[in-house]
Amino acid sequence: MHCACFERYLFAEVSLAGAVSNMAEEGEFTDINGQPISVDCQNYTPFCREFTVSSPKVSLRKVMVYTCSVWLVAYAVFFVTENTTVLSSAIIVTLAGMMLHIHFVKVDQETLLIIGSLGVQLSSFYASGRESTTFIEMNKIKDIVINEAIYMHSIIYYLCILIKDSSEPDGVASVVPLFQSSKPRLSCLVHVYKSCQEIIAQSR
Repeated sequence: MHCACFERYLFAEVSLAGAVSNMAEEGEFTDINGQPISVDCQNYTPFCREFTVSSPKVSLRKVMVYTCSVWLVAYAVFFVTENTTVLSSAIIVTLAGMMLHIHFVKVDQETLLIIGSLGVQLSSFYASGRESTTFIEMNKIKDIVINEAIYMHSIIYYLCILIKDSSEPDGVASVVPLFQSSKPRLSCLVHVYKSCQEIIAQSR
């Protein structure tokens, strides 16, 4: 998660049965801000499942409001200073900001593909069409757990992969958070967590 906050590991089991009220309806989930997100689970084999979390697309209304606000401010400055550089700069900054946002920030989909005999593949699909993929071998994974963190003065939960420490058998070398952009709530995380644990238990 993108937050300069205190984190502590939560290795205790979360109340799995009570947290998932209706696992059959996978589309009825929300993120930590209350925005709707869709979750799709594909069962390829008993040892291979893929979870796709989709966030809302870029809002055209918000883009127009942001663009008009910047241009109105630029025009007001131009009206006072009569400097045409202000207008051209506002246009360039607005276009560059939107391109950077959809190419590096706005993630439309995040996928988690877990294969018991191989490992875990994490993919992010940005609004511009760019794709980012990371693969973690199963022999490097110590466990997949639900962790908690303090984010914006609130306690949130997120799914993460614990990477083994080669020097210490019981140690953790690093933590890889999952679904960092969509930030699903606990009910969604528990659903994914249970499926991952089933595959990990079968592969060991």
